[in-house]
Amino acid sequence: MLGLLLAAALVAPTSPTDHKLAMASHHLCSGVFVVGRDLARSPSTVVANDVRRFSVFQWGAEFEYEVDRDEKFARVWVAGGPSWKAVYNGDQGCTILPQGMDGVAFEPRPVISELPAASTQDWPTGDAGARAPRAEIDDALDWAMAQREQYTRALVVTHRGKIIGERYSESFGKNTPQISWSQGKSITAALIGVLAHRGEIAVEDRAPIASWHADGDPRRAIHVKHLLNMSSGLDFHNYGLEEPRSWTTENEHFRIYHDAINVFDHAIDQPLELPPGSKFRYRNSDPLTLGRIVREIVEARGEDYLSFPRRALFDKIGARDFVLETDAYGNFILTGYDYGSAMDWTRFGLLHLGDGVWQGERILAEGFVDFIRTPAPGDPTNGYGGLFWLNRGKRWDRVPEDAYWPAGFMGQVTVIIPSEEMVVVRLGPSPEGFDPYINETIGRVLEALR
Repeated sequence: MLGLLLAAALVAPTSPTDHKLAMASHHLCSGVFVVGRDLARSPSTVVANDVRRFSVFQWGAEFEYEVDRDEKFARVWVAGGPSWKAVYNGDQGCTILPQGMDGVAFEPRPVISELPAASTQDWPTGDAGARAPRAEIDDALDWAMAQREQYTRALVVTHRGKIIGERYSESFGKNTPQISWSQGKSITAALIGVLAHRGEIAVEDRAPIASWHADGDPRRAIHVKHLLNMSSGLDFHNYGLEEPRSWTTENEHFRIYHDAINVFDHAIDQPLELPPGSKFRYRNSDPLTLGRIVREIVEARGEDYLSFPRRALFDKIGARDFVLETDAYGNFILTGYDYGSAMDWTRFGLLHLGDGVWQGERILAEGFVDFIRTPAPGDPTNGYGGLFWLNRGKRWDRVPEDAYWPAGFMGQVTVIIPSEEMVVVRLGPSPEGFDPYINETIGRVLEALR
């Protein structure tokens, strides 16, 4: 149902408790209806295993909740206090509603894959012939799964184009969509790569944000490459999730996860703080601005924005399980509220390992993969490229320096290692100590193969 925009009545989260309740409603909704779509996960299981277990999400002992499977929403509240609701929109996932809206302000619609069943199609677009197990890496994968404090739910290794080993925790499988957090930034990058291949944008172009091009506006100097390099220079505060300003509107980077705002407007309506390209800073403003650019280009030629990632990217590579969530205004929140399965991310990694070419068809612009794995000029550590992290600075000493990867909060990674013809996907909510863990895991796999 299209939400009624009663502007005077709309209320965004105000107090820290409001923000925590709003984020909790999202996690509960998505845990039941997105992750649990094939698992029949109960609300109590989601709260226990996905939220309350991790102090960073600030689930309060006083929080109460309900999930309505008929109306498809989750609500979280405190007695005598505020209540926040997230609604399930099918293929657009779950959305936190501003108070005063009875539904989202866009028309949710199915985004149906045109692919046949994966079992009937040859690898890599399908599953037939996907596996060539290598027993010598079994001990390495068993060790990784035995580190219970990491909560690994999926671990897949491909070598020379075949799956040589995989592990899944109880109740999770190869096609279970799991929250991938900031791995979604790499999807935004890939969509820019698709549009670049079509000649509709180039990394050297000035960012086509109309409001930045007024006379005298210093944001006119921001180029697409600066946004990909997280070096736009926009004034956009990132206070993390563990300090007094974390759960407030001041936390511009994180509030998109626990506020009911138009995320694209929030990203572009910021002043310039630093010269574009001068300094790498991890800020959601930059990939969200790229998301606005993608939407405007797609809609300008009369195409459907909500189905564009599936038509232009996912169906091309056989990624059948992705769920990309939106805000209440139909904008993808591809800085964190994106869900992909182990097979989705494996195929995404293989696309990049193949230089953006899939089964002979170029998907990403020629040279685009080279750009995203080249260190951002504003990053002296050589640790960040174009919405991908890099191992050029030897962040992981047991992994080759040419490795690069999209990474998400709490340990979601798709590690691409060209020199080893390898992709390693790991999903699951690791609360701490993830870097040493994934470094050791990949190191043990490589050692076993050698």
